[in-house]
Amino acid sequence: MSITTVAAYAAPSAKAPLERTTVPRRPVGAHDVLIDIKYAGICHSDIHQARDGWGEGIFPMVPGHEIAGIVSEVGDGVTKFKVGDRVGVGCFVDSCRECEYCKQGLEQYCTQGNVGTYNSVGKDGEPTYGGYSTHIVVDENYTLNIPEGIALDEAAPLLCAGITLYSPLAHWNAGPGKKVAIVGLGGLGHMGVKIAHALGAEVTVLSQSLRKQEDGKKLGADHFYATSDPKTFEELAGTFDLIISTVSAPLDFSAYLSLVKTDGALVNVGAPEEPISLNLFSLIGGRKTLAGSMIGGIAETQAMLDFCALHGLGAEIEVIGADKINEAYERVIKSDVRYRFVIDTATI
Repeated sequence: MSITTVAAYAAPSAKAPLERTTVPRRPVGAHDVLIDIKYAGICHSDIHQARDGWGEGIFPMVPGHEIAGIVSEVGDGVTKFKVGDRVGVGCFVDSCRECEYCKQGLEQYCTQGNVGTYNSVGKDGEPTYGGYSTHIVVDENYTLNIPEGIALDEAAPLLCAGITLYSPLAHWNAGPGKKVAIVGLGGLGHMGVKIAHALGAEVTVLSQSLRKQEDGKKLGADHFYATSDPKTFEELAGTFDLIISTVSAPLDFSAYLSLVKTDGALVNVGAPEEPISLNLFSLIGGRKTLAGSMIGGIAETQAMLDFCALHGLGAEIEVIGADKINEAYERVIKSDVRYRFVIDTATI
């Protein structure tokens, strides 16, 4: 019997504290799976959207696009999953399926815009509600298999933080012989260090201070530098094949580009709310690339999960009850988490 209403935590309006409520879920269609959500990660983008930092949101808003759970019902036409399977849902739950990017498995760049797991409108015209809830109905083609070997709570953040770092590391060929720097050691950055290390790259963390240096080394960093020290930019000039910035605060991009080798790239996965300025000579002087990257397609996300299972990689997490969500938001803003909050949805 399909569930039509589920318990959830929602922001009733922009910047309002999240509170317990109920939201509708569509009936399980022929190609849908009903997922009993066990854990939902808290991503900084949840906070940006719940507080209208990236533009006007759809309220009430149930955030959450780092979802791990168990299949509890499948539609008649489902072939990829069965009841009892361990599954995940990431940042989107549908796309046009017809454009050149969808056909290439790059659904995140769908020309018609993919359907976000929350704060979006589905093809049925109804708003989508995310993972801070007990259940969700998702098309099997936008559902991921979570391999045995990754605990569900540690797997949840991989559905955004993991793929957000895996995709650019893979695209820019991080691996043996490559020097990679990760800017920021937070929810995104700590997964970047783990994955880049597992890929075989020489990994450096660039953090504001040396406060997390011991953590960085444990996660797989070979080197750790404080960006608040001007000597860092002198010592590391022209060092890196690839720098990935995970921070959502605006950077001095010319300074960071000075650390990139000729033909290297500085890739942004953090998304500051404010526009940036850039002196183009910092690009021209070394045929350098300033780029962006956004999550990954379904096939690549599955590849990332399989890679993490193979290498024993999960997120570093702090599991909380749903009554601590608002407190967790404030702590994320203060960088007071090592390194990802995960909601135990049994507490909703």
